[in-house]
Amino acid sequence: MQPIRTGRTLITLVRADDADDLSAYYLRNAAHLGPWEPLREEGYHSADAWKDRARDFAGEALKGFAYRYVVRLEAGGKIIAVANFTTVIRGVFLACHLGYSIDRDMQGKNLMFEVLDRLIPHVFNTYGLHRVMANYIPENERSGALLKRLGFEVEGLARDYLKINGAWRDHVLTARINDADDRAGSPEG
Repeated sequence: MQPIRTGRTLITLVRADDADDLSAYYLRNAAHLGPWEPLREEGYHSADAWKDRARDFAGEALKGFAYRYVVRLEAGGKIIAVANFTTVIRGVFLACHLGYSIDRDMQGKNLMFEVLDRLIPHVFNTYGLHRVMANYIPENERSGALLKRLGFEVEGLARDYLKINGAWRDHVLTARINDADDRAGSPEG
């Protein structure tokens, strides 16, 4: 797959050779991302652990189970963000879940919006999905504002939805529908 470009970034599906850079991204951002992620066992983000994980993630994309992306600045270099379209369900649902994070030093520069504004239509058009769901902890106001700006609509609140940072946390459930999807009126849709 060709890289996807935005005005400032280069986006690629995770490849096995991204392992060291992914390890560095998560280790560098451990404190920044900790409040929004599950607790991880010791060594989870080691380079060796990421070698297996990156290879597995690349395989998931080939099988159509998940599409995980790394983001670098256009000039290349270190990973500055990730965006994961996971739990892809085909059939009559044609949906997935979106998760994302950005380097602590890249916040507030409109980069995550730039990336997702380009990636979401790509995922709809390339993989034939109809719905992308994204959920966030109510206290994560930045994430809520980003999703709203990207056209996600609130669909509800799930009590004790995920165990994040060691505690069960409520999540606001949102989704964005592929409005350009011409299957809406078809017998299969």
